[in-house]
Amino acid sequence: MFRASSKLFKFIGGNENIIKKLTNKYNAGINMKKYFWLMRKLLVAALLLLPLSTWAVTGAEQLPVRSFAIGSPTPDKLDDFLRFIDEDLSKTAVNQLFLRINYNYQFKSHPELADKNALSEQQVKSLVNTAAKYNIEIIPIINLLGHQSWKQDNIRSLLTVYPEFEEPPGKKLLDKDFYTRAYCPNHPEVHDVVFALVDELVEAFGAKGVHVGMDEVFILGEEGCSRCKGKDKAELFASEVNRIQAHLAKNKIAMYIWGDRLLDGNITGIGKWAASKNDTYRAIDLISKEVIICDWQYKFAPPTPGYFAVKGFNVISASYQVPSVAKFQLNNMIGMRANSRDTIKNRLQGIMHTYWGSFESFYQCYQGKACENEVKAGAVKTFISIYPKEKS
Repeated sequence: MFRASSKLFKFIGGNENIIKKLTNKYNAGINMKKYFWLMRKLLVAALLLLPLSTWAVTGAEQLPVRSFAIGSPTPDKLDDFLRFIDEDLSKTAVNQLFLRINYNYQFKSHPELADKNALSEQQVKSLVNTAAKYNIEIIPIINLLGHQSWKQDNIRSLLTVYPEFEEPPGKKLLDKDFYTRAYCPNHPEVHDVVFALVDELVEAFGAKGVHVGMDEVFILGEEGCSRCKGKDKAELFASEVNRIQAHLAKNKIAMYIWGDRLLDGNITGIGKWAASKNDTYRAIDLISKEVIICDWQYKFAPPTPGYFAVKGFNVISASYQVPSVAKFQLNNMIGMRANSRDTIKNRLQGIMHTYWGSFESFYQCYQGKACENEVKAGAVKTFISIYPKEKS
């Protein structure tokens, strides 16, 4: 009987030293009364050790939010994506899947903006239903304000179809480091269009929240814009955030954004990418506290999640291509929650792993085949390190 119990408690607690010690005492000839007393002691020890042994394998499970952000599949890769959810993602701690949709959907409100080879409503439903089998929530991502192009020439659908919506970049367009175009937040017609897109994605995914990007906005309040010229960039950014949030709040839809424009890149030393050097950082005190911040810090792990939480925001700490940084972010989030009062603890929501590339490139690398490049390989390695599949 003790042999079977020993195996049980080894499975539960994983501490062989305690088990061996008690087993030796039993073999030495203790009576049954002492045996059951020792069994009770062993049970208590096993229960105390359970959180530690679980954490050693799947620490992310201690957090309320365990997210993964990746590009949505093209229709020809949909079956692979569904297989990935069924066979892989379902066996990890992930409970939230952020899908970068942008224009990869057959919009009915504005079909002119849909990618040529975009997901249908039925295909989206198959993604949602498959994820739901494993209690994984899907949240669509569509970039608003910034990221309306890649560099100068690869212009996204919105500004291709409606060039009048663009915030004129002026001479910045000639910079060799020019990054992305943006729409003008004060154009009188732009919100009729983008809100229709957002609402349609929310409906198609049955989503309780939507991620609207808003990271790396470098074109804002430009001299060539008659509507925005000379205006405070923090106020321009905050006004756009609040306008979108107020629209979503009408239907009780949560709003997620990236947090870089809310951090002072100079004071923190973080720089102009994962923080702001174009005067938007003061918007942190101007936007609704209902906005959920996805705090991406990829090469280092500064204490920015705690900063956002102290400022009153729910925050998710996001990683990318460096496993050690992601591990620290995971441990840091767990540690801060364990050592904070409930007010702050409840704002420290959890973690997100991001993959900046196509699903096809991720899946190929994830399966042990060729990786697109060293950074993408690091991103897949990082995903596996924080979201290992459960042992069968």
